[in-house]
Amino acid sequence: MKKTDQILTNFTAWEDAVNWLGVVDVELPNFEALSETLKGAGIAGESTAPVIGHFGAQTTKINWRTLSTDATKLAEPKVHALDFRGNQQLFDPLKGYVNQEVVVKTRCVPLNFTPGKFAVASATETANEFETHYIKIIIGGKTTIEFDKFNFVYKVNGKDMMEEVRKNLGL
Repeated sequence: MKKTDQILTNFTAWEDAVNWLGVVDVELPNFEALSETLKGAGIAGESTAPVIGHFGAQTTKINWRTLSTDATKLAEPKVHALDFRGNQQLFDPLKGYVNQEVVVKTRCVPLNFTPGKFAVASATETANEFETHYIKIIIGGKTTIEFDKFNFVYKVNGKDMMEEVRKNLGL
């Protein structure tokens, strides 16, 4: 019987897998394939062809409640290892509620730091935005997506989509 995804119960954010980053919300990167429009003889109109394993710029954004030393530390222009560890609630018609681990691991560099604003009795809306070079998504202990932009790695559910490309390039 199929389990129904319900909600992300909660999550934590970590730098270097050991430094808890506090109360934040996170916007994860989008996987928008680079593509080329094909048209000409043999095609009735146009078709868009994705370039497998090649994606546009990917950004990760961390939004903070307040202007904190962790937020300013992440503005340092270096590679940051950021991990987001969560618990997802699912519903199993036979067993009831089930908890599932979800982990997103990233390596990224700062693009933008927004200190935010000062308003009485309000959050500052501080934010860090990063270019994401590496991302791994683990659901229920299984790696579902792994993308490493500089090492030509793109794996989906264990299938290495770039293995032959790396071989052909001599990598």
